[in-house]
Amino acid sequence: MNVFDILGPVMVGPSSSHTAGAVRIGQIVRRLVGGEIVRAKILLAGSFASTGAGHGTPRAIVAGLMGFMPDDERIPRSFELAAERGLTFDFGTTVLRGAHPNSAVITAENDRGERVEAGASSPGGGRIRVFELDGLPASFSGEVPTLIVRSEDRPGYVSRVTGVIAAQGINMSKLQVEREARGGRAVMVIECDQRIPYKVKMAITAIEGISKVTRLNPGEESK
Repeated sequence: MNVFDILGPVMVGPSSSHTAGAVRIGQIVRRLVGGEIVRAKILLAGSFASTGAGHGTPRAIVAGLMGFMPDDERIPRSFELAAERGLTFDFGTTVLRGAHPNSAVITAENDRGERVEAGASSPGGGRIRVFELDGLPASFSGEVPTLIVRSEDRPGYVSRVTGVIAAQGINMSKLQVEREARGGRAVMVIECDQRIPYKVKMAITAIEGISKVTRLNPGEESK
């Protein structure tokens, strides 16, 4: 346990899990889709659905979708600011079996017409974990440099992608691979020990059959 676990994050309250964590869920969705989000469908589950309104969870998620930080004093006005920016959103509820009680599933579209669907949970202390990405299981927080590679399920893809990363002297700490069916859509989530350069993303994007590469470096907007 460290001091962050005891004190929690610097934030606009009242709750680290329902407010600060909710902001970070919005932030990770923004980073996953890239660019400015113009439309979002937000489904709240568990205690997010039952008590989130009293903790400011809906406004916190929308603030995160606009890139606000958990300590941003504009969070309580996020709905009004979203309207000024042209961000439209709808809220609903869902039931997620086996997920943490503080969870949401968000479908977001950016100003280039690109979409992402992500399910994420806020277990406490302002931390989050993505558990689903575009309908496939996942498990990552975005707190360390992370590459997300969407592709067709083909032999040799894992070695080709990891070969590009290794050639740049980047150490991989965790690799996850999920697919919907043999030969169907697949997603690789690769967590690394060092910052991931833009040229790594471009080299992987150039591999035939790779549909999208997302690069998450802490403290940076995705590009």
